[in-house]
Amino acid sequence: MVDRAKILEAVKTAIEKAPKRKFSESIDITINLKNIDMAQPKNRIDETVLLPHGSGEQVGICVIGKGDIVTQAKDAKVDLIIGPEEVERLGGAPREARKVAAQYRYFLAETAVMPQVGRYLGPRLGPRGRMPMPIAGGQDIRPIVERLRNSVKIRTKDRTVFSMKIGSTAMKPEQVAENIEAVVKRIESVLEQGALNVRSVYVKTTMGPAVRLE
Repeated sequence: MVDRAKILEAVKTAIEKAPKRKFSESIDITINLKNIDMAQPKNRIDETVLLPHGSGEQVGICVIGKGDIVTQAKDAKVDLIIGPEEVERLGGAPREARKVAAQYRYFLAETAVMPQVGRYLGPRLGPRGRMPMPIAGGQDIRPIVERLRNSVKIRTKDRTVFSMKIGSTAMKPEQVAENIEAVVKRIESVLEQGALNVRSVYVKTTMGPAVRLE
């Protein structure tokens, strides 16, 4: 069970021990799991967690489709809009497709274009865990975009050690602590033995030393 007071103490210590910078640094956490076979697909974690205070960074979002979804995407100021014809073109431009897959964190696509996406972009998006969220006709994507902008993607594959950005030094330590609490609680909720499968959690700034969360 996570203790917010201890999380806050670790966050403050990590910030205090970090070299002083004139710019905002990322704050990351590293989680080590134990007594769990990650070679078994059922034990792997693939979760999108809403952070109470966002991560402090601009998260890239791409929308694929035409018509109403494009209008909504523009209104939500998403970073990239791809039409159906562009999907097929990217399929024949692997270097450009890889760049798109690496640059944008979340993808949304009309259900009508999902077969094309799977055929032409699936090889680039699938291995990164970034296959689009299907959007049915008439569904409003604006609240979805807003939620994703304040979320973090956790995907372990077969690793027992994984890291993620959880905030920045420009945020209040209390906000970062609440973000960490939300992530750790979600991870414990999907592990077979909950907290018993967590060996350790470390928090650090980009340039600072890691501090163990007791």
